[in-house]
Amino acid sequence: MPLPGRTLTAQLVWPVVGLVLVAVLANVAFAAWLATRSAVVAARAARERIVVALDRSRIALVPAVLDALGDLTGSELVVWDDAADAAAAATLPPAQRAEATAALKTARDGDVVELAGTRHAVAIVRAAGVRPERAFVLTPVSSLAATTWAAAWPVLAVAAATLAVLVPLGLATTGRIARRIAAIERRVERISQGEFGTTAAEGGDDEVGRLAAGVERMSGELESLRARLVAGERQRLLGQLAAGFAHELRNAITGARLAIDLHRRRCPGGDTSRRPDDSLAVACRQLDIVEEEVRGLLALGKPPTTEPAAVDVDALVAEVHDLVSPRCAHAGVELATGPASAAVITGRREALRAALVNLALNAIDATGSGGHVTLAVEKAGGRLTLAVEDDGPGPPAELGAALAEPFVTGKQEGVGLGLAVARAVAEQHGGTLAWQRADGRTRFTIALPTARPTARTLPEPVA
Repeated sequence: MPLPGRTLTAQLVWPVVGLVLVAVLANVAFAAWLATRSAVVAARAARERIVVALDRSRIALVPAVLDALGDLTGSELVVWDDAADAAAAATLPPAQRAEATAALKTARDGDVVELAGTRHAVAIVRAAGVRPERAFVLTPVSSLAATTWAAAWPVLAVAAATLAVLVPLGLATTGRIARRIAAIERRVERISQGEFGTTAAEGGDDEVGRLAAGVERMSGELESLRARLVAGERQRLLGQLAAGFAHELRNAITGARLAIDLHRRRCPGGDTSRRPDDSLAVACRQLDIVEEEVRGLLALGKPPTTEPAAVDVDALVAEVHDLVSPRCAHAGVELATGPASAAVITGRREALRAALVNLALNAIDATGSGGHVTLAVEKAGGRLTLAVEDDGPGPPAELGAALAEPFVTGKQEGVGLGLAVARAVAEQHGGTLAWQRADGRTRFTIALPTARPTARTLPEPVA
């Protein structure tokens, strides 16, 4: 199981949301600062205009004039009676005048006083009217906050709307990407556990899709490499085993031939009144078959030592016919050959003969008593085909794909090397081994190129 860690949502969405929040807060702070500054500047300018107006005015600051100035400026005005040290007139309600008198006795220009729960900025001016007077201009501080909020709330509203859209969209987008990457992660985990082979790749032509396709290609290549590695190791072990078997069988064949030859020299004649006894000839023919199988095993065990030469295909088929005829007679199988082809190919005669003998023996065993086996040569499309057909039941269906693999056989007493030998010989000659089942007959073929290869271009056997 993969170790838990930070999700893509945590790595993508929340940083983006955090950046947006920081940007929004920075914008709001700047807007609030700018609005506050603008409000302070505007209030200061208003107070200055009031001061200038009062300095220039020759009108006495009677209540009617104060009310008019208050309506125009939005501020409260208090005319101070220095003799009584109290407010003489004001735009304030009567209930707040006593509070204003107490608060303004010690107030200086620029101070902030609180009247009826409202904070006011204090500005002191002197009116040069008919009677010079001192006046206090009280500007509500709450107007600054209102100005600040009026400037900040549109930015906050846009930020909230942006987050309301961005967060769900970001979660949906990263969730989809995270699911695709999680699928790739699970696939890589299975590959690390040895589950190779290609599967349905994650769709999409973006980076994630191309990554998934690359992982599947890598998995397929690993499967191919593993198959080649296993096949190579199997071939190596098979070669060692085949070489050992071939050595022992060759020694046994040599001993049997020597015994038969010794018997022939000791008993050259016989009772001529009886029918001639050809049992020794049949025994020699059987030894020839075994020797051909040994040659096939040696072809698996080591590279061939002979150079390719011209091979008369019809003569080759005739030799195979002579070699397997005693086996057919013993098994009750009818053996036939196809029409002559007059074909000549370049190859290794012994190896090709061993491959055909193996195919013929398999066909004889498969068809059984009363069956029919045919050896044929066909030429088509620049290739020559050596075919062996029989009317037996055919190989088991479950073994069809791996029938030519070493030690794969459908016979109870079979070893599973005959078809492996035939395939190795076919590949040595640049050809292929194939089989098919049609119309109640089984057909094995070795397809070989008819072009004359040189010793350099002729493929070497599979090691």
